[in-house]
Amino acid sequence: MTNAFTIPDFTLASPEIFLLTMACVVLIADLFIQDKNRVLTYVLAQLSLLGTLIVTLYVAPSEASYTFSGTYVSDPMGTLLKTSIYVITAAVFLYSRGYLIDRDIFKGEYYVLGLFGVLGMMIMVSAHNFLTIYLGLELLSLSLYAMVAFHRESLQASEAAMKYFILGAIASGMLLYGMSMFYGATGTLDIGELATAISGKDSNDIVLIFGLVFVLVGLAFKLGAVPFHMWVPDVYHGAPTSVTMFISSAPKIAGFALFMRLLVEGMADLHAGWQDMLVILSILSLAVGNIIALAQTNLKRMLAYSTISHVGFILLGILAGTTSGYSASMFYIITYAATAMAGFALIIILSKRGFEADELDNLKGLSKRSPWIAFMMLLLMFSMTGVPPTVGFYAKLLVLQAIVNIDMVWLAAVAVGFSVIGAFYYLRVIKLMYFDESENNEPLEMSAEMNIVFSANSLAVLFVGLFPGALIGVCIAALT
Repeated sequence: MTNAFTIPDFTLASPEIFLLTMACVVLIADLFIQDKNRVLTYVLAQLSLLGTLIVTLYVAPSEASYTFSGTYVSDPMGTLLKTSIYVITAAVFLYSRGYLIDRDIFKGEYYVLGLFGVLGMMIMVSAHNFLTIYLGLELLSLSLYAMVAFHRESLQASEAAMKYFILGAIASGMLLYGMSMFYGATGTLDIGELATAISGKDSNDIVLIFGLVFVLVGLAFKLGAVPFHMWVPDVYHGAPTSVTMFISSAPKIAGFALFMRLLVEGMADLHAGWQDMLVILSILSLAVGNIIALAQTNLKRMLAYSTISHVGFILLGILAGTTSGYSASMFYIITYAATAMAGFALIIILSKRGFEADELDNLKGLSKRSPWIAFMMLLLMFSMTGVPPTVGFYAKLLVLQAIVNIDMVWLAAVAVGFSVIGAFYYLRVIKLMYFDESENNEPLEMSAEMNIVFSANSLAVLFVGLFPGALIGVCIAALT
């Protein structure tokens, strides 16, 4: 007796199929484009993202739909996260163009690798099987390793890429080992069947607990949670700023999707176990991220440790184990990705050929060189601090409410305490811009395109903070 083969519904996966096709088109077309016309590769990459967005919204289902024998899921949560990834990646590509041109690394490979990285994120977001998860994760990781080493003449970038690759390989091995333990205990790789199998087992099963530990190690590495954060400051500092901007934004959204697929959908009955582990990870991330950031003099490293502290907040919402907590974390990760992207964009704006403006001292007197850009950066720093009425305040408030609602007031108090510590290094940036004298009094020069996008990016931080209802409503709807 043979099982009948069911033809997959390719329509659900048409966004991935479209982007894969376009990434290959961009790769081949770039071979025939001369350096002076390299902007065509950039335009093709942006059109690819626009087309993928249109296809995603066109085929978006109103409820969860499965295909490829249950290994792929298309649902409202996936649609929202993918849309956020497209928009942020398109902005990263735009910010990066001038930076790459100034350093003579305006190559098609940057955009091809970026598109394949986005494809990996899309697979991670829609994965409903351990194998699909690993496929998407490795596609993203391999693209990022190559992007970090993209500037081949930079020894710092090569060193960062090697560290990232070695530590990433170890984390991937941990994740694979955890998945193998779950397979051994339940006999399935499907996330839906995994949830059913776990519900029929003792939650104290030693194999399940060990598998959970190894899976969490792999997931924590991808987000950059302490104590698996060692790669974050070195990679952020060593990579070209355009690559650092990409790593700090869109992949974090895909990492959040992995937590939701694996822990929430697949291991909900082990909530008591992974909640305790996430409490430890979140506290350590808040502590290490905020305290070590105080000592940083390099802006990229400061933002790296800032990212670690924000990951702590994201984990707080997930560990709450409620819809309000999950939606708060989703709101947080989307808004933080956009804010962090703009923070690194300022470094690109201040930099020029032969000069990387990644030291805090490079911000001195910025308000005199460009009052408007300094004000935009002030909004970004206020948002990262959590000062009302910026979106960062509302995002943190939602997470803290979710924690208080499950009677973990002490944990909310710890998070607030470390946020107060973190306020120092954010406000230091504002002090440098507005109260210190700059050695360089030349007016700040940038393209009109860069000015418009950076201003829109920064003002969105204020606008969504004033009117958060629409986005948080979409986040809640995506999870219910």
